[in-house]
Amino acid sequence: MNFTNQELKTLALPLIACLVLLGAGAGFIAWTQQALHASERQLGAAREQRAQARERLMRIAEEEKEVKEKLEVYLRLRDLGILGDERRLEWADAMTRIRTQRELPDLRYRVERQRLISSVPGNPAAVDFYASAMRVELALLHEGDLVNFLADLRDSGNAYYSVKGCTISRTGAAPTIAGLAPRLRAECEIDLITILDRAAKA
Repeated sequence: MNFTNQELKTLALPLIACLVLLGAGAGFIAWTQQALHASERQLGAAREQRAQARERLMRIAEEEKEVKEKLEVYLRLRDLGILGDERRLEWADAMTRIRTQRELPDLRYRVERQRLISSVPGNPAAVDFYASAMRVELALLHEGDLVNFLADLRDSGNAYYSVKGCTISRTGAAPTIAGLAPRLRAECEIDLITILDRAAKA
């Protein structure tokens, strides 16, 4: 098909416009694809950040729960008087109080020197467990006196009382006219355990 010069001049402008529009369309498609890829990358990054934030929140919640549990244990130990240096005066007061309240006819005890039984590494410092061995001798009217004595000792606080062993023997004493005489004698070995937190001490 042959076009005349006049027809070519008439078609030139529409052809140029068509080529410009095709080029613009191709450029718009390319720009749209680039924008879509960029949006997909941003969406992927946002999802990854959200996943990381969720993991951090879960980790923080777990750490907060762990800290809360440890704090509860720490406060219970503090309230029991187990934390810190040994409290020999408080131990002596407790023994006197128990002997008076229970009306124990004979109660003797001796507390030996404190010794380190365990050291647990910690952050920022170690936690040391100490024990002071206490040897107790007491006269009993019956076995219940020993049970009550140990319960009162445990409830007095100021240490964790670990009973290593008790032996009960008969004294052979006969009842007197004035009243009952102790017919049993108990000897106990008890560890008075305290905990020293080096971090809190510093």
